[in-house]
Amino acid sequence: MKYIITGGAGFIGSNLAGALSQDHEVTIIDNLATGRMENIQGLIDNGTVTFVRGDINDAPLLQDLFQDADGIFHQAALPSVQRSVKNPFATHEANVTGTLNVLLAARDAGVRKVVMASSSSVYGNTPTLPKHEGMTPGPLSPYAVSKIADEYYASVFSDLYGLQTVCLRYFNVFGPHQDPNSQYAAVIPNFVKQILVGRPPVIYGDGGQTRDFTYIKNVVQANIKSMESDAQGAFNIACGERIDLLTLAHTIMEIVGTDVEPVHEAPRPGDVRDSLADISRAQAAFGYAPQYDLKAGLKETIAWFRNH
Repeated sequence: MKYIITGGAGFIGSNLAGALSQDHEVTIIDNLATGRMENIQGLIDNGTVTFVRGDINDAPLLQDLFQDADGIFHQAALPSVQRSVKNPFATHEANVTGTLNVLLAARDAGVRKVVMASSSSVYGNTPTLPKHEGMTPGPLSPYAVSKIADEYYASVFSDLYGLQTVCLRYFNVFGPHQDPNSQYAAVIPNFVKQILVGRPPVIYGDGGQTRDFTYIKNVVQANIKSMESDAQGAFNIACGERIDLLTLAHTIMEIVGTDVEPVHEAPRPGDVRDSLADISRAQAAFGYAPQYDLKAGLKETIAWFRNH
């Protein structure tokens, strides 16, 4: 198959490219705003992927690239709740206008299916746990608004134009290639980076907030299986288990073999208190089954960070 990965030099996109390139023709498009060449340089050097530096808001470029593609894995976005709180317009332009460009180009090129990255942030702080796809969205940040807008666009393109679409609601993805140095770094790479050098991890709030952390290989599996199926709609992608951030910090310390006391700072605006996914819909629709639990994923992630 011929697949395009938008945002393919980013954390999730580069892991997906590595898996897909073993059996398929893969082209990556990335503007390198948050993606990094080091994530895909090995794939480029091996000749297993083609890289195009470009932006998803360049409509003519997408129209050209998507010709003869069998499917699009749309991972490109400006990530981070906190970034979106500081600059809502940039988040909208990349995540909503960019997604509309991807859907238009896919429709016009006759692409069969687009599998898109959505986010658990669309649920907001609704008290019901676990979160299931039938719940009314309650976004708390411009980032979350952008992701639910993407889902609505995908649904409309399926209904109006017959373009198959899947929106994967990722829950706190972690693993190799994740950037620990960004000011918007996610919690696990942040914790690992600090703990590996003996510094205390910073927890925003009391540490009792919970997350359903999802190892990257589970997410890659979900993308590929949903593309290969006839499934459409929104699906939670997670492990179906949650852990509080204090326990997470101590679990990482246990694996690393050190012990430092976390530092607490004020909670951040837009952050969700508790998150846990019901993953039964993805299991029924395309056979998604997480193969890595949190601890197994943490061990692989810490080993990767030690070597990089």
